Amino acid sequence: MIRTVNRLLLAVIGLVLFCAGGVAMAQGQGWAVPSWWPYSSSHDVLLTHANRLRWRNDDWWWPVVIAALAVILVLTLWWLLALLRRARLSEVVINTPDGDGATLRGKALERVLESEAEAQDGVAGARVRLTGHRTAPVVRVRLLLEPHAAPADTLNHFTSEVLGNAQRSANLAALQAEARLRVTKHHAEQVT
Repeated sequence: MIRTVNRLLLAVIGLVLFCAGGVAMAQGQGWAVPSWWPYSSSHDVLLTHANRLRWRNDDWWWPVVIAALAVILVLTLWWLLALLRRARLSEVVINTPDGDGATLRGKALERVLESEAEAQDGVAGARVRLTGHRTAPVVRVRLLLEPHAAPADTLNHFTSEVLGNAQRSANLAALQAEARLRVTKHHAEQVT
């Protein structure tokens, strides 16, 4: 739904800007412009001298303008970050022996991977996120290791066992993964 709204908003804004730019270019070339276009002469300006000085002495004007521009800036930055964020994969296509195929919910596969990763010795917690394409998912995992865990052994076990089981279960040709490891904070042990 968000992807559809995003594309629709981008299309509407792009169409409006394209039309406005085309009319402005046509007016600058001296071509005929639509009757509704407010600037028909090459000497017309966006803000006249009187319009620029109209609100100059009102104390509320500039704070309102600056606040409105700040809100527009924050909203556009939020929109940009939403575009750059990698979307979570909602389903994975599983190849079945009969060739029909089936779909597996991405959230279910994430939960299974998390529970198997957390069942490993030395793993205090795991967060899994599926990205990529539904036929070629990419696993992004964050493992929170306990102080006694060996990172290399934990990562080898995760890739061979946990990811191997998921790849075989889903009958995927490949299952790429990106792992980030972090160690839990702990206090020094006291020796008596």
